[in-house]
Amino acid sequence: MSDTEMTQFTRTRKLGERETVRSLLPYLWPRGESELRFRVVVAMVCLIIAKLANVYVPILYKHAIDALGTTAGTAVVLPIGLILAYGLARVLSLAFGELRDAIFAKVAQRSIRAVALNVFRHLHALSLRFHLERQTGGLSRSIERGTRAIQTLLSFMLFNILPTLLEILLVCAILWGMFNIWFALATFVTVVAYIAYTLMVTEWRMKFRREMNEMDNQANTKAIDSLLNYETVKYFGNEDHEARRYDGALKSYETAAVRSQTSLALLNVGQAAIISVGLTVVMWMAARGIIAGTMTLGDFVLVNTYLLQLYQPLNFFGFVYREIKQSLADMEKMFELLEIDREIADAPDAKPLDVAGATVAFEDVEFGYDPRRPILKGVSLSVPAGKTVAIVGPSGAGKSTISRLLFRFYDPNSGRILIDGQDISGITQSSLRAAIGIVPQDTVLFNDTIFYNIAYGRPGASVEEVEQAARLAHIHDFVNRLPDGYKTMVGERGLKLSGGEKQRVAIARTILKQPAILLFDEATSALDTHTEREIQANLREVSRGRTTLVIAHRLSTVIDADEIIVLEDGRIVERGRHADLLARRGAYAAMWTRQQEAAGEKAIERLPVSY
Repeated sequence: MSDTEMTQFTRTRKLGERETVRSLLPYLWPRGESELRFRVVVAMVCLIIAKLANVYVPILYKHAIDALGTTAGTAVVLPIGLILAYGLARVLSLAFGELRDAIFAKVAQRSIRAVALNVFRHLHALSLRFHLERQTGGLSRSIERGTRAIQTLLSFMLFNILPTLLEILLVCAILWGMFNIWFALATFVTVVAYIAYTLMVTEWRMKFRREMNEMDNQANTKAIDSLLNYETVKYFGNEDHEARRYDGALKSYETAAVRSQTSLALLNVGQAAIISVGLTVVMWMAARGIIAGTMTLGDFVLVNTYLLQLYQPLNFFGFVYREIKQSLADMEKMFELLEIDREIADAPDAKPLDVAGATVAFEDVEFGYDPRRPILKGVSLSVPAGKTVAIVGPSGAGKSTISRLLFRFYDPNSGRILIDGQDISGITQSSLRAAIGIVPQDTVLFNDTIFYNIAYGRPGASVEEVEQAARLAHIHDFVNRLPDGYKTMVGERGLKLSGGEKQRVAIARTILKQPAILLFDEATSALDTHTEREIQANLREVSRGRTTLVIAHRLSTVIDADEIIVLEDGRIVERGRHADLLARRGAYAAMWTRQQEAAGEKAIERLPVSY
C-alpha cells in the first residue's frame, strides 16, 4: 500500500467556497429553532428598511436645496420640514441598521457555538491514528480562525456586500426614473468597474495572504512544539536551534506580509482613480443639464451625493472582499476537518454492550498499523470473567497494540474481538469504553487540579469517593502534604508531578471509574520497588472479581496471574501459569532469568563501597 493510501484518513476533498457557504447555511437557518429563524427574517426586514431610508436621504437633500433656491413665501417653511425629514431619514437608516445587528447577533453567536461544538465533537470522534499524526498548533489555529471567520463573513457578507448591491440597484433605478438612462448607466459602469478592478487585484493579492497564513501556521506549530518539549530542548542545549527554526518561519511570514502591504497601495490608487473618473462624468452631465435648464441645482447635488454615498461602502470593498475571501478560506479549512473520515465509527445498528461476566476473547486477530508491517499475527486468547491474564514479551511484540484494539481505537485487519460473546465492532464505542478502565504506561494529565484529574474517572463523584480512590492508589497522604492539597495544579500534561505520582493519579482515576474490565498497561513501570509492591497489593484487591488484562514487561508483577501469555513477534509462543512456564525452560524462563540477573546486578551496584 502506498504512503498516499496509508494516510488517506487525513486527506479529504477540497470543499471550495460555494460548498463552504452551503455548509454554513444550516447553522444560520437551524431546524427546529423557530426563534432564530424569526430573528433572521426580522433582521432582513430591518436591512431593507435601512437601505430604503438611506437612498431617500439624497432626494430629501435635493428638495431642500431646490426649496432654498425659490423665492416663494413658503421658502422658509418648506426647507425646515425637508431638513427635519432629511435628519429623520438618516436616523432611521442608522437605527434600523443597528437594530438589524442587535437582532441577528444571537443567530451569529449561536451559529459559531454550534459549528465549534460540532468540530470539537468530530475531532474527538476521529481515530487515534489521526491524533497521533496531528500538529496540535496548526490544528487549534485552524479551528480558532474558522470560528472567528464565521462572525467576519456574516458581518461583511450579509450586512455590507448584499446591502451595498441592493443600494446600487435602487440608486440606478432612481437616477433612471428621475433623469435618464445615461446617469444610471454612468453610475452603474463606475461601480462595476470599481468592483471588477477590486476583485481582480484582490484575487492577485490573495496568494500573499495564503502564504502569510501558511507561514503563520508553521511558526505557531514550531513554537508550540518547542515549548511542549521544553525539557528536551534544555537537555540538549538547543535553544538557539529552536530560535533559528522559529525565526525561519517568521522570516517567510515577514516577506509575504511586506508583499501584501505594498500591493495594497496599488489597489487603493486604482480604486480612487475609478471613482474620481465616474464622479467627474456624472457631475459634467449634471452641469450640462443645469445650463440647458433641464436640471436644478438640487439635481446636481443629488447625483453627486448618490455617487459619494455609494463610494463610502465601496471604499472598503477591497478590504471587505479580502476579509470575506480569507474568512471563506479559514472556514473551508475548518469545515474540511468535518469531512475527515472517522475511520472507526459505530455501525448503523450498533447496540450498547451488555456486560454479564465480562469475558474477553481475541479470535485469530491480525493487525498492522501499516499492512506492509504486521504487528499481530493470528493472536487468539481468552480472559475469563473475573480472572487475571497477563501478556508479556519484548518491546515491539505487540502488547500495547492489544490494548488499543480492545478499546477499538483501531479495527483488526482480520479476526474478531469479543466481550461476553459480543463482537465489539457491532456495539457502541461509548458503552465499550465505559466498561473498560485503563492505567496506561504513559500517563498524561489535564492542566487542572489533582482532584479534577482523579474525578475525571467518574465526573460528579463525591469528595469522599475521590479521596477513597486516592487512598487505594496510595496517593492520598502525598496529596494532603501538599500546600493546596487536592486543589494543587498539576501543570501542562502533569509535568509538576513525578512519573510515579502521575501514574498513581491514573490508578486512582481508574479505581474511581469502577469498570467491569481492568487493563493495566505497564501500570507500575514508573514506581520504585517499595511503592510498586504496595500498589500491586491494592491492584489485586481492586481487580478481585473483575476481568483483568495486565500488559507487563517486568515479570515479577504478574507471577500471580491466572494465565500468562508470552508474545513474540506478534505471535503467542507460550501460555500458562508462572511456575509451569518456568518449568518449561522456554522463552518465559529465559526472560525471567535475564530480569533476575539484571535485578541482582543493580542490587550489587547499590551496596556501599569499602575502601
